[in-house]
Amino acid sequence: MTQPLTIGQVAKATGVAAKTIRYYEQIGVLPKTNRTASGYRQYDQPAVQRLRFIRRARSLGLPLQELRTLMSSLSNRPRPRLLALVRAQLSAVKRQIADLQLLQQELERVLRRPLPSAAERRGDGGCRCLEA
Repeated sequence: MTQPLTIGQVAKATGVAAKTIRYYEQIGVLPKTNRTASGYRQYDQPAVQRLRFIRRARSLGLPLQELRTLMSSLSNRPRPRLLALVRAQLSAVKRQIADLQLLQQELERVLRRPLPSAAERRGDGGCRCLEA
């Protein structure tokens, strides 16, 4: 059996700050861990793997609320739920990409507009390059 890990060791192994690990435990994304008689948290390798999964899921944009639900059902065949979360996140990313592409087109349109002449600039005193 491997020796239990401290929160600092887990933070270093996973790249997740100790404060974040405590927060995840507090809100139920991570289950409460065993503690020593003096109150120090003790983690095992499955906890480290779970935290790595959570970090990866967060980096993909999965919301904490959804992760909490998913993590609480890990023992109950989570694959369909995980796939549903990934599909929903993929849809959200595709919407964001579409929105960014529209923004890109608008900015390119602004750049293609001719600059106003000196006479036009003197007429009303302002740049009209961002008008629709």
